[in-house]
Amino acid sequence: MTTTLACPEEQDLPYNVFAKACPSRGTLEHVTGRWGGLTLGALYEGSMRFNELRRRVDGVSEKMLSQTLHALERDGLVHREAQPTNPPRVDYELTALGREVAARLLDLIHFVEGRMDDVLASRDRYDDTRGAR
Repeated sequence: MTTTLACPEEQDLPYNVFAKACPSRGTLEHVTGRWGGLTLGALYEGSMRFNELRRRVDGVSEKMLSQTLHALERDGLVHREAQPTNPPRVDYELTALGREVAARLLDLIHFVEGRMDDVLASRDRYDDTRGAR
C-alpha cells in the first residue's frame, strides 16, 4: 500500500519542493546532485554494468556511484538487474520514469554545454573586476 504525503503550502500539485518537509525535495537532490544527474544522463545511452558506468561518469568514486545508484533505484528511476551467473553480472538501466527525467536533464545539460562560451566570458569579467586571478 502506497501512502501519499501532501506537503504544506500546497499549490496546484500535492507536492511542493520548496516546503522543508516535502519528500520531493530528496528526489530532486538525487536527480540534480552532481553524480545523480550525470548517472541518469549516462544511463540514457542504454543499459550499463557498474564499471562501464563508472568509466562513463568520469571522476565518480566507486562508493559515490554505489550510493547514487541505490538512491535512484529507491526513487524508481533506475532498475538494477542481477544475473544469476558466476561471477554475478549486474546491469543498470533507466525505468520509464527515469528516462523521462533523464531526457529533461539532458536538455539542460546540452543547453549549458552550448552556452559555456558565455559562461566562461562572464567568469572572466567577474574575476577581472574582483581581482580574483
